Amino acid sequence: MTVLVITGTGTEIGKTITTAAVAATALASGQTVAVLKAAQTGLRPDERGDAGECARLAGGVTTAELARYPEPLAPATAARRAGLPSVRPREIAEAAAKLATEHDLVLVEGAGGLLVRFDDEGGTLADAAELLAAPVLVVASAGLGTLNVTELTARELRSRRLDLLGVVIGSWPETPDLASRCNVADLPEVAGAPLLGALPAGSGALTPADFRASAPSWLASELGGTWDGVSFRERV
Repeated sequence: MTVLVITGTGTEIGKTITTAAVAATALASGQTVAVLKAAQTGLRPDERGDAGECARLAGGVTTAELARYPEPLAPATAARRAGLPSVRPREIAEAAAKLATEHDLVLVEGAGGLLVRFDDEGGTLADAAELLAAPVLVVASAGLGTLNVTELTARELRSRRLDLLGVVIGSWPETPDLASRCNVADLPEVAGAPLLGALPAGSGALTPADFRASAPSWLASELGGTWDGVSFRERV
């Protein structure tokens, strides 16, 4: 696995922190890592973006950002309103492929969900993943409502014959409610893919040193970590 595409079932569910955790875990095993943010929206040029946040938390990763738009909208809409060029799936794939010639692992973080549009032709992160023939990791929320959007995302990936590596819960609450506890068992069922980790709520607020030390314990062995899904289910 040279390139891993990381998408979410929506926005603000822990996709960037999950990307940072995967990066930190890979770095700890001695791999070289690059983080590619396809399009950053809702930030000024001088603000730290998602790729920069990954670098802050994970450490020595190469970062790349293909475009930045000031309004917090879908990339296609944000580009159109700003009068700036949009990012097309082929550009994402080409940038990731170039980084893959120089790094052991390239993490491509999308914007929002799998089918969020990057250009006015309807290009999406799924299209970029197809061009790359890369596996996809889905970051999902823990609570009520997550099963529907996770299954829809998984069905879209299967319809495109893309490899769904697994699902990670992007923010696991300190005191999970009934729905969250049940979803630990139900998420892999609806996704048709394993649950590969759960990041504690507030992980992004840890110091970089604590984040790097803890990251492998949040992720399963498929992502280089030590997280045990069976034990986790028994505890919750």
